[in-house]
Amino acid sequence: MATPRLDRPFFALGAATLARRLLGCVLVRTVGGRRRAGVIVESEAYLGVRDRASHAFGGRRTPRNESMYARPGTLYVYFTYGMHFCCNVVCAAEGDPQAVLVRALAPLDGVDAMRRARGGRDGVDLCSGPARLCQALGIDRALDGEDLTRSDRVHLEPPPPGFLPGPVGRSARIGVGSAHEWATRPLRWFLRTNPHVSRARP
Repeated sequence: MATPRLDRPFFALGAATLARRLLGCVLVRTVGGRRRAGVIVESEAYLGVRDRASHAFGGRRTPRNESMYARPGTLYVYFTYGMHFCCNVVCAAEGDPQAVLVRALAPLDGVDAMRRARGGRDGVDLCSGPARLCQALGIDRALDGEDLTRSDRVHLEPPPPGFLPGPVGRSARIGVGSAHEWATRPLRWFLRTNPHVSRARP
């Protein structure tokens, strides 16, 4: 019996609420009929037009970030530093560009394929960081705008049976130092005892 995927109402929440709720959920990428998946252990909330760290700050709307304005449950994938992809779960309501950055996964399924995609890297180097997890799962701009509630290429599932998240930590986001007062707001959530949380600390 297939594991149910998360549906649209699950994503129709503010980014801060969803970022916390996504911890323990499973991000699934299907490549060539084969599954690659990991448990979300770290996430960051981006609160839309008022958030100086958001790509949609001030109502900015471009071909690059158009997916942020789509229905909740849409995948927003962007390219950064000329070399990395990062993936975000669009939330709140259509037209309100809030999103949650998936920062780290604990590998679950398809680990051999992830290792190959990461050039042989393993363990905590596999999916501990937003660019690493996208490389491991094969997520790029071709998936930007994908509907996570319907896609046969990428979706989200509830936490696996028996999964114990442990204590949850909260901190400022990473790498947003130029966002003025928004750089210190505690909009990052992570599983404190999970070794796959990214090493970077604010």
